Amino acid sequence: MVDFLSSRDLARRTAAAVDAAVGAGRELGLTVTDATVLHDLFSVVVHLAPTPVVARVPTVRPRREDLTQRARAQQRELDVAQWLADRGTPVIPPSPLTPREPVRRDGFAMTFWQFVEPDRTTEPDYVANTEVVPELHAALRDYPGPLDFLGAAEPHLVDDHLDLLATRPDLLDPADLDRARREWRALAPLVRSRAAFEHAFPGIDLQPIHGDSPPANLFHAADGHRHTDFELVCLGPVEWDVATLGPDFAAAYDRGARRCGRRPLDEKVKTFVDAVGRLRAITSLALAPQLPVLTEYLTPAVEHWRETPFAGGVVTP
Repeated sequence: MVDFLSSRDLARRTAAAVDAAVGAGRELGLTVTDATVLHDLFSVVVHLAPTPVVARVPTVRPRREDLTQRARAQQRELDVAQWLADRGTPVIPPSPLTPREPVRRDGFAMTFWQFVEPDRTTEPDYVANTEVVPELHAALRDYPGPLDFLGAAEPHLVDDHLDLLATRPDLLDPADLDRARREWRALAPLVRSRAAFEHAFPGIDLQPIHGDSPPANLFHAADGHRHTDFELVCLGPVEWDVATLGPDFAAAYDRGARRCGRRPLDEKVKTFVDAVGRLRAITSLALAPQLPVLTEYLTPAVEHWRETPFAGGVVTP
């Protein structure tokens, strides 16, 4: 059984990620004298000061992750963010001071972004953030690049995490694991197959979507809001981008949709993506040994899930 990383282990991992980002930045010709960690959870985000460049270095990784796979996702993210920036969509763009491609160093695969001064005067309002998500969907709609159907659900990771959790009853109770496996068997066909999804939900349009809770990834800059973190961008229903968020968020999305002439959320699809999103969150407990705070974050989610109908009521047991 793999022990949870200690605070010392976590500090060492952060330091290694910062060193890798600084070293890679300097190799690319950047002047870095005062690297500052801006964020440290699933990734270490480092401002390579005084240069206006931010490195994002993923540090919590699935046990079977291939860095080549990771780099493909990072390249797709860079491409989408640049495409949006070129069309005037408010995003944090890739840095113009580095090549627009992932960089590998010391076992990490990282990307480089433009440093944007934050608005330090306001606290995040995630419900209000949700009102601008339909504008992002409108901007993404014509993105021409290839995208996987519901790639953000990462079904291969759900499979692997369920297998890992079978060996870790300390992370997920065996009875909960049994329900999770049965739910996934029922939901996975609609996640893996566009045809199966379209048969189950006829008339629901699919388009490029953010993939990773855009209300939580709206950066409030000194010059206004900017969308960020497109690593899970994929093709799917817009409902995915507000999966597992409550009715206040759904109402906020619909207000924004009416404002920009887009359709409101579909209740049946929202029920489906909520069920998949809850399951994906619960199975991410498999990553808790790498990020112990996940147990604190996800314990309420597990307790809430136990009270919900099987698979959200989308399918029967």
